[in-house]
Formats: sequence, C-alpha cells, structure tokens
Amino acid sequence: MEGVDTATALWWAVAASGIYHGVNPGMGWPLAVSAALMDRNRGSLFKALLALAMGHLLAMAAILFPFTALLFLVEWQREIQISAACLVIALGVYLIVNRRHPRFLARVPPSRLALWSFLAAMAHGAGLMVVPIYLGLCRTVDADPGHSAAATLMGGNTAIAALVALVHTLAMTLSGGLLAIGVHQWLGLQFLSRGWFNLDLIWALSLILVGTMSLVFVH
Repeated sequence: MEGVDTATALWWAVAASGIYHGVNPGMGWPLAVSAALMDRNRGSLFKALLALAMGHLLAMAAILFPFTALLFLVEWQREIQISAACLVIALGVYLIVNRRHPRFLARVPPSRLALWSFLAAMAHGAGLMVVPIYLGLCRTVDADPGHSAAATLMGGNTAIAALVALVHTLAMTLSGGLLAIGVHQWLGLQFLSRGWFNLDLIWALSLILVGTMSLVFVH
C-alpha cells in the first residue's frame, strides 16, 4: 500500500513539473502567441504549441532514456539516484550563479520552434528535473534482481520513461497552451511586452529543491 501511495505521489509530481514548465515563459508559450499575432491566424498558435511540445518531449526522452539504460545495473540503483539528485542540485546552483540566458537560443529561427524547444529544455535542465522523480517511480516497481530477466526489467523501465515523458509534456502543453490562448484572445501583445514574468530564480531553486528531496527520500 505504501508503494502505491508513493507511486501516486510521484506521478502527481510528474504532472506538476509539467504544469510548472508550461507556465514558465522560458519554455516558449510566448513564442506561440507571437506566431499567432504575426500571422493573424489562431491556427498558428496551435501549430506553434505542437512544435514546442514535440521539442520538449524529445528533450525529456534524450535525458530519461540514458538513465533507463543505467538502471540495467539494478544493484547500483540507489547510487544512480543519489548521483542524479546531486547533478540536479549542481545545475540549480549553477543557474543561480550564472543568470544569463544561453545566447545560442536567440540564433534559432522562429520557424524552427521544435528545435528551439528541445534546446531550451536541455539548456535549462527541464529534463534533469524529472530524472529524480522517474528514478523514484522505478524504485516503486517490485523487482527481484536475482530473478528478474534483464530484458523484462529494461522493458519496464523504458515504458515508465516513455510514460513520464508523455505525461509531463502533456501537462506542460496544456498549461502553457491555456496561458497562450488567454494572452492571444484577451491580453494581446502589450501583455507580452509589459507583463512578462521571469521565473529564472524560482526555476533554479526548484531544481535544488527537487534534488534535495530526492536525496532525503533515497533509501
């Protein structure tokens, strides 16, 4: 029962992190609004959101699947989770010290939103934030290293990684999409120029929080 409760809480954390990423302007929803306003076509907003979602999903997969391969070493799962948590904390500290936005993102043309979304998620550590949650989910699955076939274990972890990436990206797209639609329909371009809100410091602190919580709950 305790394992079920833990897994449920972790899945809620996957969705919550997706909502948080979606609300954050740094993940791209203002670009979707800009595309719709420039084209004077509401359909451009949804096309842009789809491109942003695809890029974010690929970034999640690019981070999660290598950790899935590492979990082949079942006896090292605890050490892998500790290392991942420390990596997330280190990235959070780095982003607090270095507050500048990656310059290469400004060089990606607006027509390549999927590529921009992928690079933005990688640069801001969006995928790494989900890693400790994913590793926690893998630990809630009953598996006896002595009797579990490696292929079965890998298949199960890969399925969890894919589902985590999908749930997270869906939550991100819905939350960011709702904000984008609201701004496009009612608030307009003035909100983007005057009402921009910056979550960089909160983002960095949340990375540290997620990593610290993961360390606390490792057993």
